[in-house]
Parts: sequence; structure tokens; C-alpha cells
Amino acid sequence: MSILITGGAGYIGSHVVKQLLLKDQDIVILDNLSTGSQKTLETLRQIKSFDFEKMDLSDFEKVKEVFQKYDIDTVIHFAASIVVPESVENPLKYYMNNTVNTTNLIKCAVEAKVKKFIFSSTAAVYGDPKNIPETGIDESYATSPINPYGMSKLMSERVIQDAATAHPDFKFVIFRYFNVAGADIHYENDELAPRIGQSFPNATHLIKIASECAVGKRDKMSIFGDDYDTPDGTGVRDYIHIDDLADAHIKAISYLDDNPSDIFNAGYSRGFSVKEVVDTMRDVTGKDIVAIDAPRREGDPAKLISNSSKIREKMQWKPLYDDLGLICQSAYEWEKNLI
Repeated sequence: MSILITGGAGYIGSHVVKQLLLKDQDIVILDNLSTGSQKTLETLRQIKSFDFEKMDLSDFEKVKEVFQKYDIDTVIHFAASIVVPESVENPLKYYMNNTVNTTNLIKCAVEAKVKKFIFSSTAAVYGDPKNIPETGIDESYATSPINPYGMSKLMSERVIQDAATAHPDFKFVIFRYFNVAGADIHYENDELAPRIGQSFPNATHLIKIASECAVGKRDKMSIFGDDYDTPDGTGVRDYIHIDDLADAHIKAISYLDDNPSDIFNAGYSRGFSVKEVVDTMRDVTGKDIVAIDAPRREGDPAKLISNSSKIREKMQWKPLYDDLGLICQSAYEWEKNLI
């Protein structure tokens, strides 16, 4: 039996593929390489061979053929459009790519009698939370997306849940990611030397942008909004290291063997402001990163911090890299590879 990973050449997908290959799993990657990297695939093949199908999820017939070609037991679905401001400007792209294509993927998986479906969702489904408990946002918190990206993911969540209700042998885990950052934790000669990381240029993620500034790819960076209702006025986010997030997906596969379908937050249950992240990047790199104030971006909430007690208790998930300094350092060391 094989595990199908959509978007497996991309940032998060490749780290999950890495961990599965290290466990000697049989993998099929489906990716259109729009944001994924051919070089990343070559690096992953050094661990173990796998099958690769270059295609877009919008090609429904080819997607169906993949399920006919391979004996797939589990689908881990990452492929999606993920830029919040773009989703506001071009909502139809997001509903077509994130919701319509996901719905067809689920249809193909159900028809092929796939047993497990693991879905990459987002904390953006919570919208702009108010009166956040001291313990953070848990999975029962009301969902109220404030941008098409978050809504497209929430709609996909509902499709998955309804499909599982109608087809009891189809089980799922939905992960609502908080802010994913960092790169492959790998050491050579006792030095941190990531093999894979965030390769796509023009990324919008704060830590990626700060890394680009640290290596000299950017002259400066912008802090979007300094008047939020937060301690220093800048947005606060819960940052999770990519390898810890990947480990959660690995655990989800075996979790579904003996447990019902469920939804889990994926974060560390603590937040850092934009200014704190920039200062941390300055500290770990020794670089003078120029950050200028800019207006708020439409669709950005003030604060998003997870309550991750559910995944810790039910899956026995124990993060290994809950350290903002390490997250920033690994992102920086990877960025140096891309110069």
C-alpha cells in the first residue's frame, strides 16, 4: 500500500515525505511544481526512491487515473493556494483550487476505498478571534474566517466531514496549522545544515522574509501594522517548527488505526509578536535587519495562538523544536543555500 501526498514537492509536504521515507514508506507524490521544487524531489530521492506524478489537481481525469494506477491506502493533502492577501484579491482562484479541487480529490479517494485522509487546514478558519482564553484557541472555538483563504479551507473541512459521515470506512484527521516556519533539522559536522526548506521565492511568511533580509536578498522588510491590540502593537502568532508539524502528520496515520476521525490544532500554545520575531532573527544571525512600518494588510487578525492540548493528549505528540531561536536559525541556514 502507498501513501499519496499532494503538494509533496512543496514546503510542508516535502518535510512529511522526508520523515516517511526515513521510515521506509512507499510514497506517491502528486505536484504541479508551481511552488514545489524539482531540486527538493532530487534531495528526497537520496533518502529513498518514490513515485512522482507531475499534474494539477484541476485535471480531474488524471487525478482519477492516479488512484487507479496505485494501491493507495492514505492521502495526505497539502496542495493549495495559501497567500491571504491574494485570496482577497482573487477569491475565485482560492475556491476553485482549494475547495473544488479538494472535493474532487475526496471523491476519487472515496471511490478508490482509501481508508485515511489527512488534511492541511489552517488557523485562518478561526478568523479574527476576540476574547481569546488564556489557554489559547482550542478546536471548539467558533470558526469565522475573515478572508477567502480561510473560508476555502473551512469549506473543504466540511466536505471531508460530510464524506466521512456518508462513508464510515473513510476516516480523516484535519490539522489546523498555526504559523509554520523553519527548515529541516539536520546536522553535518555538528553544524546545522538543512537539506530541504522553504524554496519558493516571493514568500509572504515573516520568518522567510526575515531570513531573506539576513542573507542580503532584501534590503529591508515591512511590519504590517503597529497599532494592533497587542503588547507592542504588532501581530502575534504561534510559530511551529516544520519538523514538529511533519511529525504530527506521521502520528496521524497510525492514530486513525484505532481512533475516530478528528480535528486538531497544530501549534505550540504560545505566541510571539512580529517585532519579537525580527529581534530573534537579528540575534541568531548577527545581522542588522532593517524593518519599516507599513499599513495593516487586509485579512490579517491581531492575534492567533493555539491551544494544542488535544493533540498532545490524544496523539501523544511531543514537539522537539519548540524554540523560536532554533526556528529562525534553521530558516536562516536554509536560506543561505538558496543564494
